[in-house]
Amino acid sequence: MTAVDRPTVSFELFPPRNPDAAPKLWATIEALATARPDFVSVTYGASGATRYTTRALVRRLLRETSLNPIAHLTCVGVSRAEITQVVEEFLDEGVRSFLALRGDPPVGQPDWHPHPDGLHTASDLVSLLRKIESRRAAGSPSQKVRGAVRPLSVAVAAFPRGNAGAGSTRDQDIQALLDKQASGADFAITQVFFDAECYLDMVAAAREAGVTIPIIPGIIPTTDPARLLRVQELTGVEVPRDLLATLAAEDDPVARHRVGIRASVELVTRVLDGGAPGVHIYTFNTHQAALDLLEGAHLGGGAPTAPDVADAPRVQAPPSTSIPSRG
Repeated sequence: MTAVDRPTVSFELFPPRNPDAAPKLWATIEALATARPDFVSVTYGASGATRYTTRALVRRLLRETSLNPIAHLTCVGVSRAEITQVVEEFLDEGVRSFLALRGDPPVGQPDWHPHPDGLHTASDLVSLLRKIESRRAAGSPSQKVRGAVRPLSVAVAAFPRGNAGAGSTRDQDIQALLDKQASGADFAITQVFFDAECYLDMVAAAREAGVTIPIIPGIIPTTDPARLLRVQELTGVEVPRDLLATLAAEDDPVARHRVGIRASVELVTRVLDGGAPGVHIYTFNTHQAALDLLEGAHLGGGAPTAPDVADAPRVQAPPSTSIPSRG
C-alpha cells in the first residue's frame, strides 16, 4: 500500500479537567504522535466550558508538535457574536481546521434550545465559519495568502443510527448532512458505532441522497466494559450484549484487553474493506488501546499488547456494500 492509499488515522482528545492531569495527557499525545496521525481533534465543552483549556491545548499542539489539531466548536448556549469571537481566537492562534457541531444540552438541561441570538444547527455554524474566513481574507492581503496556502477545513458529525440525543432518525440526519455539505463542510466523522453494517448502510444511503464528502468512521477501542456502558448512556448507542458478556467473562485484564482489541480490529477492517477513508479513534486520553488497535489493523501504531493482535485476519465486507451524541 502506497502512502497515498494509506487510510487516514486520527484521534480525539479532550482538555484535562484537572491541571494535574496535563503531564499524563502530554505523554499520551507523544505516544499517539508515533502513529503519524493525519489530525487530532480537541473537544470543546458545552457552553464553552473548556474554552480556555481547549485553546491552551490546541496552542501547545501547534507550537510544540507537528500534529494538525482540529478544534471542536458547538452552538450551545452562546450568541453568534460569542462564537465569532471564539473562531477569531482560534484562527489567530493558527488553527485552520474545525469540527462544527450543534452540540448536546448542558448537564441537567433535558432539551436543546438555541441561544436567542445564536445558531440553530451545525450547518449554520459551517456557514458562519466560511463567512468569517471570507471576511478575513477580503480585509487583509496577508490573510488571503495564508488562506490560499492553508485553506480552512471544516468537518461535521454524522450518525450511523440517527442521533438519539436529538431524537432524529438516520434519514433525517442524512438530510442534515446534505445541509452541512451545502454550507461548506469538507468531511464528516461519525458517532461511535459497534457494527460495520450500520456504518456501511448509512454511507450507501447518504451517497444515494447526494452526499459526496468523505465520511470517516468514529471508533472506540472496545476494551473497557465500564467505559462502553458510559458511552452507551451518553450517546444512546447500544453496546452489543454479546461483546459485553465476552469481555466480562475475562477476569485477567490483559486477556480482556486482547479480546476487546480483536473485536475492534474486526470492526475496523470491515469498514475499511467496505470503502471507509480511514478511522477516527476516540482515545479517552489514553494511548495503549488506540495504538494496539492500529497495529492490529495494520495501520501503524505501537507494539501490540498481545503477540497475536497484529496477526488478526482482515475480514472482507460483503460485496454488496459500498464505499460522533452531537449534531
